[in-house]
Amino acid sequence: MADAIHNVQFVVKPVPTTGGASEFRQSMAPHPLVHQELPHDPAFGIYNRRLRSLYYGKGDMQELYWRLRRQVMVSHTGELPTEIRGPDAEALLERVFTRNVSRMRVGRCSYQIACYPDGGTIMDGILLRLDHDRFWFAQGDGEFFVWLRAQTEGFDVEVFDPDVWVSQVQGPNSMDVLAQVADDGMPEPFRYFDMATIRIDGQPVVISRTGFTNELGWEIYFGPDIEARAMGDRIMEAGSAYGIHTTPAEVTNARRIEGGLLFSGTDFDETVTPFAAGFGRLVDFDKGDFIGREALGTVDRRNRTWGLTCAGGIPRHGDTVRIDGAKAGRITSSAWSPTLQCGVAFARMDDPDAGPGTAVEVECSDGETRAGELCELPFYDRAGDIPRGRATELPAIPGT
Repeated sequence: MADAIHNVQFVVKPVPTTGGASEFRQSMAPHPLVHQELPHDPAFGIYNRRLRSLYYGKGDMQELYWRLRRQVMVSHTGELPTEIRGPDAEALLERVFTRNVSRMRVGRCSYQIACYPDGGTIMDGILLRLDHDRFWFAQGDGEFFVWLRAQTEGFDVEVFDPDVWVSQVQGPNSMDVLAQVADDGMPEPFRYFDMATIRIDGQPVVISRTGFTNELGWEIYFGPDIEARAMGDRIMEAGSAYGIHTTPAEVTNARRIEGGLLFSGTDFDETVTPFAAGFGRLVDFDKGDFIGREALGTVDRRNRTWGLTCAGGIPRHGDTVRIDGAKAGRITSSAWSPTLQCGVAFARMDDPDAGPGTAVEVECSDGETRAGELCELPFYDRAGDIPRGRATELPAIPGT
């Protein structure tokens, strides 16, 4: 299960919470709200050297999936925010990211990727502009922090770990929960990819209108000066009327695949260009120079990463995609989709001409080879109506 979700190599269980845990906490730090998950018998993996619950020993994962899609959930993530601060903060980030940073207003977020000089993709994440000369970059799993610090020579800038932890509140009732926990009510405006500072029981905290589920939702950033436990328990109290529940990666993994959201290190890495990963829209050749620009100007710009549906089974990770019996592509992530009632996966194809509508055969996790078909990403809601709050009808549960 750990390999299937986050590409980690082992599971840690349980989390030590008293004496003798200092060495453990330095290398595998638990989220400050981990106590909310412990009653559900979680198993943990490592994400950014932080513990992230992979699945629960107690609880129905299908039921939690539908609670995410129809009510609200809270997920304590392993995202790692890095602070970039100083007079040259914007200039450094323009140099590092493939997408324009200067056009970001204070109070906005931007999805960004960074590349090596040869055009390979290092990392993706959410960039938050807290002030003119102050940013947070909440990254996916990987050693981007060290690489970013290595790029600071010649820039008047600080790059450091602000000791911030991230939780996400997601689902149709997520904004109802926010309106109740915020001392002054819902921030206005609070559009998709906005950020704001609110107060919860008098404590100021940064939130953003983002998430990793492609559902309506928001994320909250717990800094070292925040009483995270009190604030987290306040969120659970406010959400109890809507059926709020903590959620492990097994649940959010299925939804992020349906939503076409890729994992760094799993769905792309330094051997994959942004174009091959389907990130071509994030490469802005008009913004000026950035690391990797020259190499990306010469590479094949065709996408090789597509969705794959498979009736009756979950595609197995690895070189398991074939066309007419010959190896044709690699499965990088997969899950069962309760909404679509079939297996769903990301497939990186060897032939860039193999796109949506292409019939394939794929080996599944049970050892059987089944028919599959490539499709566009995301698998549904391609206009993004759900995370933008434009979708008003709750999804129906198949068979009910």
